[in-house]
Amino acid sequence: MAGDIDREGVEKAYGRWAPIYDLVFGKVFDQGRQSTIAEADRIGGRVLDVGVGTGLSLSEYKRTTKLCGVDISEPMLRRALKRVRAQGLSNVEALAVMDAKNLAFPDAFFDAVVAQYVITAVPDPEATLDDFIRVLKPGGELILVNHIGAESGPRRVFELAFAPLARRLGWRPEFPWERLTNWAAKHGGVSLAERRPMPPMGHFSLIRFRKS
Repeated sequence: MAGDIDREGVEKAYGRWAPIYDLVFGKVFDQGRQSTIAEADRIGGRVLDVGVGTGLSLSEYKRTTKLCGVDISEPMLRRALKRVRAQGLSNVEALAVMDAKNLAFPDAFFDAVVAQYVITAVPDPEATLDDFIRVLKPGGELILVNHIGAESGPRRVFELAFAPLARRLGWRPEFPWERLTNWAAKHGGVSLAERRPMPPMGHFSLIRFRKS
């Protein structure tokens, strides 16, 4: 299933979303965004925000939290950079165009890695998660918020039917929880700290993995 979304397609999709992203997704994803930020601020230190997009989250972190933001979409990052400059966010150390699966950071560099609504929009989720853990310090946390596909019932039927269109828009709606648990078991260097349902109606989850 690694090849069902391609990098170029994702990059183009989010380039198209850039001008209207905040308007369309700001409120829908607000609680998940706030929850991940709160968990990252609890850890503090240096935090990597993967898929930082237009930088909607950056001003909401504590100013004592040092931030690096990366995204595959240059149009999105241009908007994030304008936001950083306009709001004087001196705790943002870097913004860079980067593939989430090949992070240009050294091993054990971050205290926390935040990925909001990212894992279902990358071509190879497991390899991407591996690199997130690589750049985490031991004891650090990977904090995800994401849609997790239904395992049965009407929502499952809808997600499977919607999947071909969703891939063209840049994400994978039928992503199962089992892929995360299988990845964690295979990796062996992480433990699940929490899975918390998020609105609307628990379709999203906040998921925390801790690096051994």
